[in-house]
Amino acid sequence: MFDLFRSKNSNPKDDILSGLTVALALVPEAIAFAFAAGVDPLVGLWAAVFMGFITSTCGGRPGMISGATGAIAVVAGKAVQHGDALGDGLGLQYLFVVIMLAGIIQILFGVLRLGRFIRLVPHPVMIGFVNGLAIVILMAQFPSFRDLKTDEWLTGQPLLVMVALVALTMVIIQFFPKITKAVPSSLVAIVTVGVISFLLFKDTATVSDVLAKAPGNPEGKLSGSFPLPALPTGIAWGTEWGFLFKTAFIVAMVGIIESLMTLQLIDEITETRGQGNRECVAQGSANLLSGLFGGMGGCAMIGQSLINIKSGGRGRLSGISAAVALAIFIIAAGTIIEIIPIAALVGVMFMVVISTFEWSSLKTWNKVPFSEIIVIVAVTLVTVVLHDLATAVFIGIVLSALVFAWESSKHVFVIVEKDSPDERIYSLQGLLYFGSVREFTDKFQAKSDVKNIVIDFGHARVCDMSGLESINALADRYRKAGKNLRLRHLSPDCRSMLNKAGTMVNVEVLPNDPRYTVANLRKDID
Repeated sequence: MFDLFRSKNSNPKDDILSGLTVALALVPEAIAFAFAAGVDPLVGLWAAVFMGFITSTCGGRPGMISGATGAIAVVAGKAVQHGDALGDGLGLQYLFVVIMLAGIIQILFGVLRLGRFIRLVPHPVMIGFVNGLAIVILMAQFPSFRDLKTDEWLTGQPLLVMVALVALTMVIIQFFPKITKAVPSSLVAIVTVGVISFLLFKDTATVSDVLAKAPGNPEGKLSGSFPLPALPTGIAWGTEWGFLFKTAFIVAMVGIIESLMTLQLIDEITETRGQGNRECVAQGSANLLSGLFGGMGGCAMIGQSLINIKSGGRGRLSGISAAVALAIFIIAAGTIIEIIPIAALVGVMFMVVISTFEWSSLKTWNKVPFSEIIVIVAVTLVTVVLHDLATAVFIGIVLSALVFAWESSKHVFVIVEKDSPDERIYSLQGLLYFGSVREFTDKFQAKSDVKNIVIDFGHARVCDMSGLESINALADRYRKAGKNLRLRHLSPDCRSMLNKAGTMVNVEVLPNDPRYTVANLRKDID
């Protein structure tokens, strides 16, 4: 999939035009996510403006687009429901508090430099994440093939028109770059299909029709003034802190995971490197201000980020342009956005799906370990079924860790280096930790062994408390058998663990170990 996005040098023209394309694609999704959270569409639209502008200006990944997202909407929607159940108008106030608290948590996450934990995500998890995301984006387009008035599937001529406009959009996006790359093909497709729809197919669903589904907006108008900052009011702070912090923590973690996963994906596509911790601080700041100015918050948007990258957006100006253009649409140019056909936006997203899916993963069967295929499939299914990217990634990491623990536990080897009637020296190879201690202890038979035993750790490492306890238990077995167990060639970190354990581990360590040193490696700085 990455071949479709091979790097192009960034320039202001590409960034601005790409940002305009992204702004057009942001409108229907921001509205849809606002519906999912149970709030007015303008709350979602202004969230996209604040999230996009602040993260593009200060974030750690130029070219990445942030805005209101479905994952945040689902979690934040619980705050709206909780507040509405307590009284009229409190739903929005609870939402804004949760978003602001989540922003503070994300800032702390970045300040404490915890963004580096994204490096723990294995490649199979990344593939499953990307494939699941592509399927989720695909499924999210299906409701556009329903009649907005009757909520029934389109049939007959309306369906043919919808399919034809979607197909035309995709064809333009695919082949227009062969003519010229001076203008993003996605923008050309949206304008072209919009003009055709306006002139020939006036009954085709537009952004205005989507807006008309919002309560209090039967005419489907997109208009609003720039919001003013306001602190939430009417909340019973003394009794609600538990709920607020719990919900805010979930929002913060979902946002961080999705943003850092998107950052890693864009890194691979552009063959550059973003700054995870800086992105966490920027995301938190954006959520904090979004809640203060009446937005529903959000995080990085993978679909829009891929649209931006494919359209040539590489620099910060692309995201800034998208946010500014969206703000202008809301305040002064809503009538233009209202007539954009939904079919054009669906066509753009279909191309994103094709580009996002890791098609090469279909060729991995019987070519990679079966355990990695299981991880890919599991992450994909969880993403599709739960529509929860954060949970899918977490499950994938846990599965990968369990597979690693299981496989590495099998690679503990004991070789006899010296064997005499009075002394036997064993050489241990592998990692001694909770998963391998059983394998380790089963290789020694205290009753049948010689009087003096030495275990050489020159090719092994003690990794955790389980490893220390297994050594202690083995020493006790030899002691009860009237025999002597000693260790040698422990690495400095292993010796340090034994020293800290003190009397917890009663085993003799030979004093003539050579001093091991570790090569100085360049420390990557996020």
